[in-house]
Amino acid sequence: MPYSVRSLVLKLGLKCSLLLGLAVSLPLAAMALTVDPVEQHNSNAVWFENWSGLSNAVLVVSAPNGKVTEVFAASGTPVYELNRGEVQDGIYRYELKAATQERVEIVNPIDNGRGETSSSKAKAFYMNGFFTVSRGVIITPEEIRED
Repeated sequence: MPYSVRSLVLKLGLKCSLLLGLAVSLPLAAMALTVDPVEQHNSNAVWFENWSGLSNAVLVVSAPNGKVTEVFAASGTPVYELNRGEVQDGIYRYELKAATQERVEIVNPIDNGRGETSSSKAKAFYMNGFFTVSRGVIITPEEIRED
C-alpha cells in the first residue's frame, strides 16, 4: 500500500479545503459581477450610477398625466430630464431595461438566412421605480414614521 492512513487523510483534507474555498469564492465572484444601478437625481434630471457592465439601455418614464417618454443610451446611463414648460407635479414611474455583458444560451435558435445562427444572447437587466416632482423639481420625499 503506497499511502499511509495519515497521508490519505491529509490529501483528502487538502482536497476538501480546496473545494470549500472554491465554493466560498464562487458566490463572491458572482456578487462582484452583479449589476446594481443606483438611481440618482438632481432638481431636473434622473440617471443611474454603478452602471458598469450595461449597454443598450432604454429608460421609459411615465408622467402623472400619462405621457410616456423613452430615453435610449447605447453606452452609459440614460438620463431623463424634466421639460421646463411641461413639468407636472406628482409621481413619475420608470422602467429601466438594458443588456448585460453576461451571455445566456438561446434555447431554440432561429435561422433567419442572414449567416451564422447565434447560440447565445446578452442577458437582460430590468429595474423599475419612481421619483416625485413637487413645485416643478425632483425631490426626495420625507420618510414619515410614527413613534
